[in-house]
Amino acid sequence: MPRLLLIEDDLTIRTPLIRALRERGHAVAAASTAMTGLRDALDDRPDLVVLDLGLPDLDGRELLRMLRAVSSVPVIVATARDDESEIVRLLDTGADDYLVKPFTAAQLDARVRAVLRRSAGDPGAADPTLVVGGLRIDPRARQVSLDGVPVELTPREFDLLHHLAGRPGQVVSKRELLTEVWQIPYGGADKTVDVHLSWLRRKLGETAQEPRYLHTIRGVGVRLEAPGASR
Repeated sequence: MPRLLLIEDDLTIRTPLIRALRERGHAVAAASTAMTGLRDALDDRPDLVVLDLGLPDLDGRELLRMLRAVSSVPVIVATARDDESEIVRLLDTGADDYLVKPFTAAQLDARVRAVLRRSAGDPGAADPTLVVGGLRIDPRARQVSLDGVPVELTPREFDLLHHLAGRPGQVVSKRELLTEVWQIPYGGADKTVDVHLSWLRRKLGETAQEPRYLHTIRGVGVRLEAPGASR
């Protein structure tokens, strides 16, 4: 079920859109301000964002720039501005599509499905599943198994493991993890990485003292590799 984030401050628009999109098979979360929407987009990692431009705390165009600085999530802009030059600027800023108000839920649903198809790429492309030893990480289903047994991870734990598994045998710095996984600047937040690594190790049945997959390189970062892999 596609997960959508609707950033719209007008309750008379937001409520019926949420209902209509849910009836069409989408999981929908909503935010009424730009900053709440930015936080939700980064924390919850929706499949697509529907962004109204007329927000009370920040212009939607500025929020679009902020989103594009830290995320590649597809964005459909909902705007009352039908000037061609304005629409071109929005697309150049990073919008994947746009709708001019007023529009129907059916029109929005059609745009959502079209953008999601484009962002999914070629269904015949190579399987994106990552395999490191007994670990299998499926980014499409966001599922992990270890030696054939499912491993239940939080969204952030999954993102952390997926990022490391994409670089097997490489030492990945905490700076990179904070930037790429948490999408926040480095500086005094490395304990966040340590805590999540500790939780992840516990779920993989290992410890920092007796690692199997996750190896901490003191003062440098962390390396994920299959047990017994040569270095």
